[in-house]
Amino acid sequence: MQYIQGILQAHPEIAFFLVLGLGYLFGKVALGSFKLGAVTGTLLAGVLVGQLGVTLSNDVKQCFFLLFLFAIGFRTGPQFFRGLKSDGLQHAALATIVATTGLVVAWVVAGLFGYDAGTAAGLVAGSLTESATIGTAMDAISKLDLAEAQRTALNNNIPVAFAVTYLVGVIGAAWVLSQLAPKLMRIDLAAECRKFEEETLGSTSSLPTARREFELRAYTLTRDSPWVGRTVADFESSSGGTRVFIERCRSRGQVLDADLKYQLRAGDTIAVSGARTTLVEILEAEGTGLLEVDDRDLLAMTTDMLDVVVTSKEVEGLTLAELGRKDETRGVFLRKITRGGTALSLMPNTVVHRGDVLTVVGLGAAVARAAEFLGVADRATDVTDMLVVAAGIVAGALVGLPALRVGGIEIGLSLPVGVLLGGLVCGYLRSRRPRWFGRIPGPTLWIFESIGLTGFVAVVGLNAGPDFVRGVQESGLTLVVAGTLTISISLLIGVLIGRWVFKMHPGVLLGVCAGGCTATPALAAIQEAARSSVPSIGYGVAYAVGNVFLAIWGTVIVLLMA
Repeated sequence: MQYIQGILQAHPEIAFFLVLGLGYLFGKVALGSFKLGAVTGTLLAGVLVGQLGVTLSNDVKQCFFLLFLFAIGFRTGPQFFRGLKSDGLQHAALATIVATTGLVVAWVVAGLFGYDAGTAAGLVAGSLTESATIGTAMDAISKLDLAEAQRTALNNNIPVAFAVTYLVGVIGAAWVLSQLAPKLMRIDLAAECRKFEEETLGSTSSLPTARREFELRAYTLTRDSPWVGRTVADFESSSGGTRVFIERCRSRGQVLDADLKYQLRAGDTIAVSGARTTLVEILEAEGTGLLEVDDRDLLAMTTDMLDVVVTSKEVEGLTLAELGRKDETRGVFLRKITRGGTALSLMPNTVVHRGDVLTVVGLGAAVARAAEFLGVADRATDVTDMLVVAAGIVAGALVGLPALRVGGIEIGLSLPVGVLLGGLVCGYLRSRRPRWFGRIPGPTLWIFESIGLTGFVAVVGLNAGPDFVRGVQESGLTLVVAGTLTISISLLIGVLIGRWVFKMHPGVLLGVCAGGCTATPALAAIQEAARSSVPSIGYGVAYAVGNVFLAIWGTVIVLLMA
């Protein structure tokens, strides 16, 4: 052990990667359905290795943190700025209320328990499940007019409070929103979401039924088929409200491209694309006069599945139902829609915005036509626009650095918040000009976010190691109480205002509240209780707004407690 300790003290870079590896390992530990997660696991691993007296420069910590902040801003930029518009204002407003209430409650509770600025900051970060608050709080503490020993003590108290209250925040948010809130609203959450889906699904016959698998099959029309003498357009418009398309037709030995005005004849063989369930339950039902055949030449068409970034002004604000009726989307099916990395529910009234990524599937020509109409094809690539990453961080930092000194306190945006804003702007510009600006592949963005945050937390844990155990022993019980009060009160106030002031649908409301405290595990718990993806409708804008405000609260809570 002495040999290992000597190696780690002499080469702290080895200790850093040891902490990362242990952190991701600890993060997989499950307590029932709850997992520690990489962030908490890395913090605990850092504290463990930090007992050996290993420390790392705070400059290393800051570099990782800025990379994380930029990545968070880049991912959520389109949703954040959309939340400032009329269609997202209600969700943004409620997310702001949840985040602000959490700050106020934490400040009051911290005063009652006599916490210092570091412990109060850790309480905000942990109970509201936003790790970025740690970094902005540490940055604010570094600017306080205090002795170096006092600043170090405050900084070391942050991870102690965060580690205890983060577990409380994650578990508390999931329980309050999935179990307690529906009872307070006196609703059956699953029934409400099911009713919402049924009403929505019944509002249109043009829903792109993307939850199913899609196929291309060939059918020969028998003489008694009711489709003989009918046009291709008639066939496609009367298939029980689902989307099916005749792609090609073999008539009298010739293979023809589909023409909506073409009249089908007995003996024709048609290539039909659609959901497998539709083909089996409707087209192959008794009385249709359709006989499935294996016509290889007729079915020899190239298919494609493509991610498309929506940039078209014509598409902005359309629902999926309206989008499904456009001529440009004929023959194309929607498999998935994501916003800021979060999958949205595929319902007719789901609104499409610029910056959304639609995963479409269909024949090659139809997919290409739809991609041109929707925006820009986002084909897989390993290339990252590092110029935008570096420029965004530098520009954001230069915006955030200027500050006014009032007494012994510097007041300004701060460097971390400036970098966050830089990421927001770059992400927004990317959603508008994806062909030319800021390409960051999804896996790369994950690396920036995950390693940026866990790298930051690893250094925090290492440097706080010696003081961590003492802090938990002294304040552990009160922190559990403080974290419970902070997360519970903020979410319950959000639920009450959202339900009886904003009149939101309960499922959407709970998704907004989960986004306001950036609690992704809570969203999963809500959707499990609802047996529906309806709560995800409210999560996107709220998550973006919550990320921004909770990051800023790190600076604010330090100023309030200073």
